[in-house]
Amino acid sequence: MADNYVVEMLNITKVFPGIVANDNITLQLKRGEIHALLGENGAGKSTLMSVLFGLYQPEQGEIRIDGKRVEIRDPNDANTLHIGMVHQHFKLVECFTVLDNIILGVEPNKLGFLQKKEARKKVVALSEKYGLLVDPDALVEDITVGMQQRTEILKMLYRDNEILIFDEPTAVLTPQEIHELMQIMKSLAAEGKSILFITHKLNEIMEVCDRCSVLRKGKYIGTVDIAGTSKEELSRMMVGRDVKFAVDKAPAQPKETVLKVSGLTVPSKLHHNNAVKDVSFEVRRGEIVCIAGIDGNGQTEFVYALSGLEKASAGKIELCGRDISRSTIRQRAEAGMSHIPEDRHKHGLVLDFPLEDNLVLQRYMDPRFQKGGFIQREPIRAYAEDLIGRFDIRSGQGPVTPVRSMSGGNQQKAIIAREIDLNADLLIAVQPTRGLDVGAIEYIHSQIVGQRDLGKAVLLVSLELDEVMNLSDRILVMYEGEIVGELDPKTTTVEELGLYMAGAKRNKGKEASAS
Repeated sequence: MADNYVVEMLNITKVFPGIVANDNITLQLKRGEIHALLGENGAGKSTLMSVLFGLYQPEQGEIRIDGKRVEIRDPNDANTLHIGMVHQHFKLVECFTVLDNIILGVEPNKLGFLQKKEARKKVVALSEKYGLLVDPDALVEDITVGMQQRTEILKMLYRDNEILIFDEPTAVLTPQEIHELMQIMKSLAAEGKSILFITHKLNEIMEVCDRCSVLRKGKYIGTVDIAGTSKEELSRMMVGRDVKFAVDKAPAQPKETVLKVSGLTVPSKLHHNNAVKDVSFEVRRGEIVCIAGIDGNGQTEFVYALSGLEKASAGKIELCGRDISRSTIRQRAEAGMSHIPEDRHKHGLVLDFPLEDNLVLQRYMDPRFQKGGFIQREPIRAYAEDLIGRFDIRSGQGPVTPVRSMSGGNQQKAIIAREIDLNADLLIAVQPTRGLDVGAIEYIHSQIVGQRDLGKAVLLVSLELDEVMNLSDRILVMYEGEIVGELDPKTTTVEELGLYMAGAKRNKGKEASAS
């Protein structure tokens, strides 16, 4: 049977300080199959794939490629064995062009001179063959996240990789880009390439995978054929219990207005038009209002203006009756605003700080955490331990864990713990469950509904249609910087929502603050 497997990872164990990331795991990949690796955040999926790609060396176990035992000491060894990997956080040089990123490390040369012409031909041919259309001369910093991902895939194909690892490839994509990626993966597998697909989105596994192996807390749980399983069964294997896919919540009981936005206009950094155009609406205590839309329709700039990261060119923002249009970020926080940002690495965390320092980023100046301008370590640690316990933040070394070493889901939980514990009147949650597993999503949704039920106002910004429909009390659709419709999640459909998001429908006649 072994000759049927292109990759065998046998009894792999990998240990980090305070944590066994992979505990005696065996994974076998057949040629030409799409094999999902499923598990909660921090289950050890990325670690296992990093072992296969040569980024980590295992303490125990062996790897076989086509039945032969191999040593993979670094990613160059992996490339020699035709193994390629698209990482969750892309490994691209932002100030280089797409073409330069693709050929980096394997530059074609004659007598030491770079031969880009041949490389360009090969890249253009590959991008046409697989429908990965991306401009080879564009700078990486100027292209969308979806295009950056295509660049990463082309990087693998350019190196003639046969074993392709996709680590959480859909975490940052729009629904349209996810659909395109699924088609690309199917065509790659049809050509005989073997794909390992790390994800915790059960719909995607059901759609494209042949088999699925499940990890839980660093241990191997089992492998199942997708044709003979269900989403419920997979989630039970992954979390160890039944998971609710619907959000439990009573009808909203909205009270007085907390956030009032009037005529907000925000200039765009990318072009001469405004990114946000004359937007007005209200969010009241005890309701979750969701701004839905396809990525890039002004949501990011809108939230930046609300939270003080960018300046609006016109309009007014009122929080609890107070004009905060010109307030600083700290003043807005003190006035009663908390913010779960879209980009957890850029705006949510200081990655090289320990977890405890990240948990007091908004309140280190409180009298309980400082005396005479000097930080008090003991109360900060006690506070961090309390939040770690209450919000189930898994970290190898507790409060002193460097945040960079934590899994994406646990980084997100840390931000949510910090922002919810501020007990602010308004919670702005942007993509709060991006890249999280079903167990963590269920938990975070319950926390957001809990805030609503405590009488807080919640403004949710999400690209996930299931999340929009499940969590919102009212939906405002943003298209090209304008609110083009207000929908009731109880009476609308995903299809209707999609039409508004694509700009094919609008109900501008309705005042957007009406319930």
